[in-house]
Amino acid sequence: MSVIDTEELVSEIRRLRDAQNAVILGHNYQIPEVQDIADYLGDSLELSRKAADTDAEIIVFCGVHFMAETAKLLSPDKTVLLPDANAGCPMADMVTAEALAKVKQQHPGAPVVAYVNTSAATKAASDICCTSANAVQIVESLDAEEVIFVPDRHLGSWVQEHTDKQVILWEGYCATHVRIAPQTIRDAKEKYPEAVVMVHPEVSAEARQYADAVLSTGGMVRYARETEAREIIVGTEYDMAHRLQKENPEKTFHVIRGAICPNMKKITLPKVVEALRKGQYRIEIDAEIADGARRAVERMMAAST
Repeated sequence: MSVIDTEELVSEIRRLRDAQNAVILGHNYQIPEVQDIADYLGDSLELSRKAADTDAEIIVFCGVHFMAETAKLLSPDKTVLLPDANAGCPMADMVTAEALAKVKQQHPGAPVVAYVNTSAATKAASDICCTSANAVQIVESLDAEEVIFVPDRHLGSWVQEHTDKQVILWEGYCATHVRIAPQTIRDAKEKYPEAVVMVHPEVSAEARQYADAVLSTGGMVRYARETEAREIIVGTEYDMAHRLQKENPEKTFHVIRGAICPNMKKITLPKVVEALRKGQYRIEIDAEIADGARRAVERMMAAST
């Protein structure tokens, strides 16, 4: 894409956005040019909450499917568009409401904590949701000695390290974050000896032990701004570094080159234009599922305020 093409696309996106009273949300893992045209950048829940607080009639969610679903849950009267219908999340697909029902039978009385990286149907089959930032707090808030945690076993193991409750782990994982292996971090530390290391809790426990900080993407934004370190190794999806570098130009950010989410890269500027022009692809959720999923999200927000 040439500079001229990019400028034309950006101009058209802004024209269509303003004409249709739309808001464009960009996840931290989007490609740089999509991040740069977003009205708001952040993680999925943060973005959904911001969109709900705007007077926009249309939400264009530049992320993956479960994120757009979450926006629809919190803004049921707004039109939510996902620019690529095939932008999914393999980890979210690793748990279904049907499979979860069987595990619930094996552990009667154990509440289900669903990471927001799940489908609306899975959220509806759960008791409460959590984010990577508040997962420990949410588990601790529950009046139960054991909880079922879905779908990410690595985030679940991080929670287990910080609670006395028994965390029953689902065998899901993020294919992008598991690429950030212990040796990968050791190699980065050897190459950049002056750098501190921050990683996402979706990396394995073995990899987390080499980190100076284990943080959600929102936590990484704050840490990058507040740390006195001048060099930071970013242990999460590759394009997170774009935002960090843009907001902290005086610091240097080193990426883990294999940590790329192919689904996040499916959203492009031409697809954002088409989404606004054609109203595609609309997110619709069955009313009964939406009610159940919304309750799980609202319980989380009430427990984490």
